Amino acid sequence: MSIPQGSVAIEIVSDVVCPWCYIGKRRLEKALALLDGKVTADISWLPYQLNPDMPQEGMPRNEYRAAKFGSIERGKSLDARVAAEGAGEGIVFAFDRIERAPNTFRAHQLIELAQESGTGDAVTTALFRAYFEEARGIGEDEVLKSIAATCGVSIEALEARWADRDAIRRLTELEHSMKEMGVSGVPTFIFNRRSAVSGAHPPEALAAAIREAAGG
Repeated sequence: MSIPQGSVAIEIVSDVVCPWCYIGKRRLEKALALLDGKVTADISWLPYQLNPDMPQEGMPRNEYRAAKFGSIERGKSLDARVAAEGAGEGIVFAFDRIERAPNTFRAHQLIELAQESGTGDAVTTALFRAYFEEARGIGEDEVLKSIAATCGVSIEALEARWADRDAIRRLTELEHSMKEMGVSGVPTFIFNRRSAVSGAHPPEALAAAIREAAGG
């Protein structure tokens, strides 16, 4: 990958049900603002399912959180910590209103399609907001179609993408390649395919990593 001096390709490995990914996105935006236009960033999103075995219809979120963390109370404690972090980034998490933990594969297909027309960032933002702040069911086709339409993505193209077996295979292989590269948690920010940081780091730390990747 050939990148001009002062430019950096930032690939974000993420899942739209990962609250730290939403926080990390906000912190990346602040990091880029700290660089004051001295670095040109080309941002793209790569798929990672936190729950690849989630049923297509999803499952009750409390049930999922209790199974994952041992109890509903433990899950709520972790939600409270995330909510406090999110408040500092202007995110009002609506954990108490989220009813279901969704399967996110079709949401990743929507992001992939949107990136082909340059609207991947807008769609990803809309998915984060829909799930975490509006408590909408982003595993539901009608919700995904609504987000697609709002962001200017063709609903017909999205339905075709969902049914395209070759596209499903490619996206699945792309996700697997992230794990083969060593990605084991999200968000992970990959810079010019040469360096990476994992986690929702403070803007200053992300800015330093971007500056280094861009050559100073």
